[in-house]
Amino acid sequence: MASAPAKAIVKHGIKENIGTFSLLLIINLFVGSMVGLERTVLPLVGEKQFALASTSAALSFIVSFGLSKGIVNYFAGQIADRLGRKKVLILGWIIGFFVPLLVIVAHEWWVIVAANVFLGINQALTWSMTVNMKIDLVKANQRGLAIGLNEAAGYVGLSLAAMLSGYVAASYSLRPEPFLLGFVFIAIGLVLSLTVRSTEEHLRLQSVQQGKTSLSAREIFWLASWKDRNLSSSTLAGIATNLKDGMAWGLFPLFLLMQGLSVGKSGLIIAAYPVAWGCCQLFTGYLSDRVGRKKLIVSGMILQGAAIWWILLSHSFPMWFTGSILLGLGTALVYPTLQAAISDVAQPHMRASIMGVYRFWRDIGYALGAILAGLLTDFINIYWAMGLVALLPLLAGIGASVRMKETLLQKAR
Repeated sequence: MASAPAKAIVKHGIKENIGTFSLLLIINLFVGSMVGLERTVLPLVGEKQFALASTSAALSFIVSFGLSKGIVNYFAGQIADRLGRKKVLILGWIIGFFVPLLVIVAHEWWVIVAANVFLGINQALTWSMTVNMKIDLVKANQRGLAIGLNEAAGYVGLSLAAMLSGYVAASYSLRPEPFLLGFVFIAIGLVLSLTVRSTEEHLRLQSVQQGKTSLSAREIFWLASWKDRNLSSSTLAGIATNLKDGMAWGLFPLFLLMQGLSVGKSGLIIAAYPVAWGCCQLFTGYLSDRVGRKKLIVSGMILQGAAIWWILLSHSFPMWFTGSILLGLGTALVYPTLQAAISDVAQPHMRASIMGVYRFWRDIGYALGAILAGLLTDFINIYWAMGLVALLPLLAGIGASVRMKETLLQKAR
């Protein structure tokens, strides 16, 4: 009688799991592309096709995205810790099908807002799982690199989709042509997610190696939100970063249109921000594994605020383009580093849940940024809205410099 095949030895490391790791990178490229579809075009759809006079109303689609993504992020982490990452990843792609469908058929603005509820759920389930699955696979001193590569793939996908959708919109119309690309992204992402290997054995081994401490969901929420100085400092920096991004998403297309730029040129400037954000994360995540997390977080938050003021005070295409790149660099310094810092602190069996709390608060920032930017624009003007929002990353950076300690242990470097 033939003997049963030997069970594969589970090892941690990027090189040791290069096939699964690479496939997850490709998956996240298409996850980011789903957001990129809207980045250039949707604010213009609100203004030109639905004649929304109020900026607050026009930015309501970002509010619905941020709220749904934040709330589902919180529960996605808990569900993933119980049911497994891969199942949650697949569910996220299935839900994503409704995003381009609703945008294309929308006859009133509330349908666009509803589409972005589905987009928020899609992003919460898919992007969260690609992050957690990569952390499951790698060694402790590779977390910054792993998250940096993951975020780079997602934001390169976002920027490419933003440029492509802007080109399609300029060549054809604002709807439906740019959003037909969404069905292609969903189909590819779903097929790849069905074939990717599960990371549950790697997670189980990490839990055995590091031990367990049992905490309730309420205790985990309080720990990540305020009690732990490192986790809460990371959370606050995450909120400020996405609050700034919610403003940029909604106001940058309108601001550049006010300067007399075409949709095509605006698309290039808008896309430069996530391109720099995505590409620079290839290096900033790795850098945080070598020099530590805190330096990058503090400097990145300050740079984000300064870059917005640069854009606001500029008067030419090259200067706006440069400001967009600087904004992307500042965001790249903090985005993978914040998640790596949380991974340093969180125990493996609670990591997805703690990361879910962080991503809950961070992505609520999208909604807060859109609401704040819309109200300030409606009651004052777009220039004051951008300038005041720029203060928040600066303040979060100062707060992190005071409250946060270095989370990367010397032995892990």
